[in-house]
Amino acid sequence: MPLPVEPQAPSPIDMSKDGAKQGVNRCPSCGSTDVELHVETSQLACRFCRHEWSEGRVEEKYGLGEGIENLVGTQIGTGAADIDRDDSTMLTMKCQGCGAEVVVDTSNAMSARCHWCRHVLSVNQQIPNGAVPDAVLPFKITHAEAVDRIRQFAGKRRTFAHSQFKKDFKPENIVGVYMPYMVIDAKASSEVYGRGEITTRRYTRGSGNNQQTYYDADVYQVSRQVDFLVDDLTIESSSERANMDVRVNTNNIINTILPFDTKNAVQWNASYLRGFTSEKRDQNVEAMRPVLENQLLSIGRAQVRPSLARFDRGVRWEQEKLDVAGTRWVSMYLPVWLYSYYHVEGGRGMVHYIAVNARTGETMGSVPVAKGKLLSVALAVGTVVEILAILIVVASAL
Repeated sequence: MPLPVEPQAPSPIDMSKDGAKQGVNRCPSCGSTDVELHVETSQLACRFCRHEWSEGRVEEKYGLGEGIENLVGTQIGTGAADIDRDDSTMLTMKCQGCGAEVVVDTSNAMSARCHWCRHVLSVNQQIPNGAVPDAVLPFKITHAEAVDRIRQFAGKRRTFAHSQFKKDFKPENIVGVYMPYMVIDAKASSEVYGRGEITTRRYTRGSGNNQQTYYDADVYQVSRQVDFLVDDLTIESSSERANMDVRVNTNNIINTILPFDTKNAVQWNASYLRGFTSEKRDQNVEAMRPVLENQLLSIGRAQVRPSLARFDRGVRWEQEKLDVAGTRWVSMYLPVWLYSYYHVEGGRGMVHYIAVNARTGETMGSVPVAKGKLLSVALAVGTVVEILAILIVVASAL
């Protein structure tokens, strides 16, 4: 009996910044480290000489848009490597300006200013705690634009919004956050098996309110197989954001503002995070693989749907099989403007979120509802519908 084949270890993709020194992100024009992101242009800007530039796009630098059809096994970027749970979030760096030691808490920041010479120190090298991604997609929607979009979103829902929410609502409190994602390419194939129905006869029985429609249909065994490629599928790499428990929060709305234009993501540079907050990746590739496989199965079902038009009564899938030939994982920060509101009702608290895709401006969220007002409107609408139904019956009897 042959022994089982040992699974291949993931193949690394070296995406560390070329020639990067820990603690130094310098302006290519004057050498200053005082650098920030200009959201209007999505470019880095030196606060000393005003020079603007952008890091190179990782899609082109590492050929991430190519070779998907040839993927075999698992390939992972430097920033997507397994997290070392023992690695501290506190990182000590030596200032390149004066030699002083500066501590950066990577759980909430990727840069710090030396208290002696005012040099800005940034985390460039990938460290095994999930804080440093392979790539970053810079903010493009300004804070003022995000405030306007959230104000419009909330304004359209003021009719049914809870009075306390309307009183406390301050869209100026929204914050810019870089959310951690895995961006995945995949080569896969799927097989589905089930039963499909084609209508042969449709007829009604009974009369008046007791009338019912019946169908006769032929039932067929249906199977489909499809090979497909996936380019830049995005999956949350934070376990907290991946938790879709709508009883305690509505962070699932962040998925509704997808997609992001991940093709424009650039090489990691901590200066892109200056002035913004960020969340840290806390899930490894293997922990996220079941989520990927579920999404690939959904894609496979969508791929075969055009071939099922003749089954006018639908198809019920009973078995599915997925074969993933190869995947490529890149860790990436994606930009979101986020407004949160904590609401307590009936002794239970819930966090409501309104999110803006900081690249496209797509806005979605939730607001706490005044249930009494909603019920009154529902009853009023129900009464109108009932009156209309009575009028229709009377008219048909004349």
